[in-house]
Amino acid sequence: MIENSDYVLELLQEYGMVTEEQITAGWAKVSETDGALNIVEALIENGDVSKDEVMSMLAQQYGMESVSLEDFEIPAELVELIPAEVALKYSVVPVSVHGDTITVAMADPTQVSTLDSLRYVLNRDVDAVVAPEDEIKTLVRKYYGSLSAQAEATIESYGGERSDVEFESQLMDASEGDPSAKQDAPIIRLVSQLLTDAYELKASDIHLEPMEKRYRVRFRIDGVLREVDGPPKYLQSNITSRIKIMSKMDIAEKRIPQDGRINLKMRAKEIDLRVSSIPTTNGESIVMRILDKASIQLDIPKLGFYEDDQAIVNKCLSYPDGIFLVTGPTGSGKTTSLYAFLNTLNSPNRKIITAEDPIEYQLSGINQVQVDARIDFTFAAALRSMLRQAPNVIMVGEIRDMETASIAINASLTGHLVFSTLHTNDAPGAITRLIDMGVQPFLVASSVRAVMAQRLLRRVCKDCAEPTEPTPDELQMLQLSPEFLKNATLLKGRGCKKCGGTGYKGRLGIYEIFTITDHMQRLIFAKSPTAVLREEARKAGMRTLREDGLRKAAAGITTLAEVIINTVGDEECE
Repeated sequence: MIENSDYVLELLQEYGMVTEEQITAGWAKVSETDGALNIVEALIENGDVSKDEVMSMLAQQYGMESVSLEDFEIPAELVELIPAEVALKYSVVPVSVHGDTITVAMADPTQVSTLDSLRYVLNRDVDAVVAPEDEIKTLVRKYYGSLSAQAEATIESYGGERSDVEFESQLMDASEGDPSAKQDAPIIRLVSQLLTDAYELKASDIHLEPMEKRYRVRFRIDGVLREVDGPPKYLQSNITSRIKIMSKMDIAEKRIPQDGRINLKMRAKEIDLRVSSIPTTNGESIVMRILDKASIQLDIPKLGFYEDDQAIVNKCLSYPDGIFLVTGPTGSGKTTSLYAFLNTLNSPNRKIITAEDPIEYQLSGINQVQVDARIDFTFAAALRSMLRQAPNVIMVGEIRDMETASIAINASLTGHLVFSTLHTNDAPGAITRLIDMGVQPFLVASSVRAVMAQRLLRRVCKDCAEPTEPTPDELQMLQLSPEFLKNATLLKGRGCKKCGGTGYKGRLGIYEIFTITDHMQRLIFAKSPTAVLREEARKAGMRTLREDGLRKAAAGITTLAEVIINTVGDEECE
């Protein structure tokens, strides 16, 4: 609809494009339609002037160029500059870009508010040229279509046939209560396809990251981020909104981080999606952690323990009381190890309670408590309450402060077997960390039974493994002895379809187990530094993370490169 028709009529008269008789007939037309047409539209309807002529005249008046887009092809890099929803809403298409200024084609030059809106939405300078409305609509349909059509096309490019129909229906159910869910079914299909692809590749995380000019999607597979084909940039806000709706987040709140959860069944297996959103300069970044209840490994031998280390662990699990700590950085498998230990101890004659943040997997027969700092239900508060439940075994997700450490130690001294985690680089360092928190050395010495540090290394892909020799850098960094090289069966993955060309498939743990003997208790009581504890432990037979990694590399299970990346040399720990 042509706006400000009185002003346009004055211009038509000024340019001599219509006569008084035509104007009189035009007003008669306006009366016949009861005002449904304005005077300019009536003149166009009567054939006195064409709409293109009117727009060309207005373009001249506003200092805009008139162009024809009949055979115009929009370059792909220009299409990406204007999101589909913007092109559809304002009926504009990009025609060129110079520096920070983008030029769009619009049909009505009098709609100055459209240019102001575009400058705000696109956050850049916008100029305009005038083109026939039908030509602009043709280009909008060709390059943008509708959001649904674009989503469908994207799904097809991913191979939409592989999507799980039952899974998609669950995603629809997860959006129950949202009136736009049916209209956004293609977006839900697209989310379903992303989740299905990640699950089939055994990814642990999905990262949806808004970049300046693209929407990046990465899967974390075997601990390493791998970029995959992402959806177009203009679907970013729709995908983000859909995920937030399904995970019960506040879709209107985009300024603060949010957390949510989605429970689904995929390929007949139950999975949980732990969802996190955080605002960035280019939009909200979404990370989805895939928790497959069926995939968690609760069998200790399958975690990568050799028989000697497993014997030490079993001995620690047989203690009636004391603390067993597991240390390592985020993503090193600490929680999985603790779950495997609890599963081993889980029997009808034992009461086991855990305090976790969050509860990653539900274990049958074990009482699991979710802590929530927002209501002051911290690890310390949970632990204090748990002790009133008369448990035999307690697991505290993490010892973060003096209060939690003190309660855990007192629990271990009153007949409870306590498991927990700490963030330290090696096993002996956990002792110093507890003392630094404020725990008295004699309490640490008498309560801690063992500390286990661990890391996760990628396994060599069995389908493309082949013999290899250490590189000069590996020989120098690892200081490999001739005896080691003589007895080692070093392998590396060539890269195949099953491992995605990486040469690795799956992961295993390497371990450093520091047991507290009478001698160690005396050293701890004397506040000996970590270096001394480590040296004495090695004399007593403790194998370091690097040594455990090397013997697994020598067996062809992992590679020397993985050992170097994930461990430090013994001289670096001093």
